[in-house]
Amino acid sequence: MTAAPEPVRTCVGCRARARKATLVRIVAAPGGPRLDPSGTAPGRGAYVHHDPACLSAAGREGVLARALRTGLGGEEVGRLMLEIERIGAV
Repeated sequence: MTAAPEPVRTCVGCRARARKATLVRIVAAPGGPRLDPSGTAPGRGAYVHHDPACLSAAGREGVLARALRTGLGGEEVGRLMLEIERIGAV
């Protein structure tokens, strides 16, 4: 019996495809975008590498806001970067 293939997602920052387990999910939530480390929260999500450079590129170019279909300011991108560092993903 063959194991099921691991899911692959695309990082919105660098556009590279990677295993879902190597990316962090950001989900659009009522209180603003937040990290979803488990990848199971309901709502529209986008994936980025555990690299602040990918998140910064996605936020700076407005790609993350388009992927989440929401407004996203520089302050929120900064907050998300801090959260990524806090969970030890970097």
